[in-house]
Amino acid sequence: MIQQRANFDWMLKDLADGVPGIEMIVVLSADGLRIARHGGDPDAADRVAAACAGLQSLAGAVAHEIPGSDGRMKMVLIEINGGYFYLMAAGPNAYLAVLSDVVAEPGLMSNRMRDLVVRIGAHLTSPPRRNGQTV
Repeated sequence: MIQQRANFDWMLKDLADGVPGIEMIVVLSADGLRIARHGGDPDAADRVAAACAGLQSLAGAVAHEIPGSDGRMKMVLIEINGGYFYLMAAGPNAYLAVLSDVVAEPGLMSNRMRDLVVRIGAHLTSPPRRNGQTV
């Protein structure tokens, strides 16, 4: 797992270097556990990961109400005073979250996030857990 985190570090840094205004990037599991981060402090990344678990669940519930939808969330974008929050499905049971300031252009950000997910999506997975153990 340590080698995998080292690989995430340079991949997340590549995203941060490619889009001005990124404050924090978090890779998380569907149950809200931080897998990797770039920028920000670890406690803030853990809080973001936990909040994202609720957001992806809410987005999935809303998606079921859209006729013709398969119920899966692809991306959530929230505009906040002072910046943006992005949450994108990144693989089975894994998500990519980005917090940025107002300088970041949402179209560029979503394209770069999608490119990252396509390149490394198979590695951005979190195996299911039962009673705190990987199954």
